Amino acid sequence: MDINNIGEDMAFNLSEMYGMDIFTDNGKFLGTAQDFIIDVEKGEVVRILLEELPSSKEKALETIKEKSVLYKNVRSVEDVIVVTKNK
Repeated sequence: MDINNIGEDMAFNLSEMYGMDIFTDNGKFLGTAQDFIIDVEKGEVVRILLEELPSSKEKALETIKEKSVLYKNVRSVEDVIVVTKNK
C-alpha cells in the first residue's frame, strides 16, 4: 500500500485527510484523523490516529492500541473516511 494510495483505486494525499471524520462502514463515528503512523522502510501508512501521539512511551502505546484504526481497514475516502470495523 503506497502512502498516496488507499486500496488499489483510491489516490489521496495524507494532508487532505487530517481532520476528516472517521466512520465505520456501519455508520458509527470513531473520531477525526489527527495523525498517521508510517512505516518509512516500506513507504506505507500503518495507522490513523484519532488523537495526537503523547510524548510518553507508555501513553503513546496506549493511544496506538485504543485510539487508532488500521490503515488497511480504510474502505473509502470522500467527505469522510470509512473503515471496516475491527473484529
